[in-house]
Amino acid sequence: MNSGIFCISLDFELLWGIFDKVGTKYNPKYFEHTRNLVPDMLQVFAKNRVQATWATVGMLFAENEEEWLAYSPIQKPSYREPKLSAYEFADKMGLNPAVHFAPELIKQIIETPGQELGSHTFAHYYTLMRGQSPEQFRQDLQATQKISQDKFGITLKSLVFPRNHINELYLPICLEEGYTQARSNPKSWFWQETQHEDLSKKWFRSADCFIPIGKNTSFSKDEMKVYPNEPLLIPASRILRPISKNNQVFNSVRLARVKSEMSYAAKNKEIYHLWWHPHNFANDPIQSMIELEELLVHFQFLKAEYGMESMNMEGIGQLKMKELRI
Repeated sequence: MNSGIFCISLDFELLWGIFDKVGTKYNPKYFEHTRNLVPDMLQVFAKNRVQATWATVGMLFAENEEEWLAYSPIQKPSYREPKLSAYEFADKMGLNPAVHFAPELIKQIIETPGQELGSHTFAHYYTLMRGQSPEQFRQDLQATQKISQDKFGITLKSLVFPRNHINELYLPICLEEGYTQARSNPKSWFWQETQHEDLSKKWFRSADCFIPIGKNTSFSKDEMKVYPNEPLLIPASRILRPISKNNQVFNSVRLARVKSEMSYAAKNKEIYHLWWHPHNFANDPIQSMIELEELLVHFQFLKAEYGMESMNMEGIGQLKMKELRI
């Protein structure tokens, strides 16, 4: 690798990403803003020739409830806590197209240069929660591939695990179902075993946004190991946390930290992998987009000064495989 790489991955979920936390107690405007933000982000990425992977919940591919039912797998996750199941939620609360379906936005993602359509599983599947099984997970992945292939003619290659729950025993299933790369968690201890959250992990993750507490966030291509019968794991570097409306100092320091880490990766020819949820921008859409523009201006500087490149997850996977074939 002759230059640093800037990678972006987005967890595109709408309500499917937080239904088990908020139920029906959500602000419809929040997701209305999110839907409007997706085309804005795509436009900014295209203008800056920045690639990104949109890891999308498979249920969003459906046009309506009838199609949603038709593609849902026979075996659904049998979590010990039923509230974790998207199917249980839909049965009790019903489906609202405004927050549960988005095929027109997925079409825009596909049509925008450099954007990769990836998977966030079909039903925002939690691979580390008790009660579910490997076969249920396999059928979930198969449902996502089928609806993607049938509606858009695309076999998905990149996977992001919901809530960053990575069950290493399930990695061979991912590869068998077509996923050649997946996002893994940052290297620091407070990003490990995300199914077991406590205040200390949350505190250290928050503090690390302002001052270096964990390990170096960027990584070399050699640090990504290829193992037989598993997809390539591409570590995340940092989540771009939502803007604080009441603390401009917080916003400035947090953004400066991301820029500093991008600069380090560019100078040292490493990979910097930034991620967020599109709905993270919904509380303050205008200022969030201004920040994104600022980050991409910084990327353009690093590209001109150090040759930094933009790649989505599929591109990084192909780069790694090409290296192994040499």
